[in-house]
Amino acid sequence: MSVEKINFGKTSAGEEVSMYTLENKNGMKAQFIDYGANLVSLFVPDKDGKLADVVLGFDNVAAYEVNGCFFGSFIGRHGNRIGDAKFELNGTTYELEKNDGKNNLHGGTPGYNKVMYQAETGENSVTFSRVSPDMEQGYPGNLEISVTYTLTDDNELKLDYKAKSDKDTLCNVTNHSYFNLKGHNGGDITDHEVWIQANGFTETTDDLIPTGKIIDVTGTPMDFRTKKAIGKDIGADYEPLILAGGYDHNFALDKKTKGVEKVAEVSESTSGRTMEVYTDLPGMQLYTGNFIVKEEGKEGAEYTKRNGVCFETQYFPNSINIPSFESCLLKAGDTFTSTTIYKFC
Repeated sequence: MSVEKINFGKTSAGEEVSMYTLENKNGMKAQFIDYGANLVSLFVPDKDGKLADVVLGFDNVAAYEVNGCFFGSFIGRHGNRIGDAKFELNGTTYELEKNDGKNNLHGGTPGYNKVMYQAETGENSVTFSRVSPDMEQGYPGNLEISVTYTLTDDNELKLDYKAKSDKDTLCNVTNHSYFNLKGHNGGDITDHEVWIQANGFTETTDDLIPTGKIIDVTGTPMDFRTKKAIGKDIGADYEPLILAGGYDHNFALDKKTKGVEKVAEVSESTSGRTMEVYTDLPGMQLYTGNFIVKEEGKEGAEYTKRNGVCFETQYFPNSINIPSFESCLLKAGDTFTSTTIYKFC
């Protein structure tokens, strides 16, 4: 195991950006930058041992400074949506950026994927950390936040999140990587087969804000309890799919414990690659890249609609405004920890 550090260019503000490469004994490689703690590349062997980069991304810092699709992104302080871009905490109403219609999406400005981090390397890991200052993005509390990426010899990419605040605040961080098991330039992902351990998903309003109701997946296109191709039902005449333009839904995971468990799996037959998803969080957003419009990616690739699929582990969207949902509230002085694992077989 080793960690290699190289220059990745400069931000528009003149900040030097470095790329860190982790490699395991099987030749699998993961690459990250300290700008945004973004996952840039993930090289995974296929059934014949041939490596391919299976995450969408960019070759340069300038593209990551825009990155409207959140390729490879570390998302915080609150991933996904908050209705009406506001919440009440300890008697105070906090107004957030309305960056998704009247709602808030993925925290606001500056995005956690668009700031510089301190990097610390381990034998097979890199940790990116910073302090998100009080009222950054509109959230209370100075939040000490870090994400540690570890690449194991079992072909696991492990994400360990840690946070602590000096005021009560929200903490719902996630990873927004887009996977294509044929390779980042492999085109449409509707042939990928997905299994999700979830009996229900969160009902939403027309603008994709959860109402508080959990809909049973039985007999609907949202049922992934038996593995099926993403494309099998994606075009069904089913209102939740029509509203979102495909899959862009939070699944209420059927977990047996509060610990880290396998909750999803995705496979692609031509490459023979399979990825398993593990988390200790109650929800996971399945997103099929419905809103990608001609993005120029790595190696001159052009990414378009449904060229990647995301598995974003999380607390339920808008949970701070829905008492029946498990809360993403982080109390002052408490330490938040969470683990997500993407394992390749």
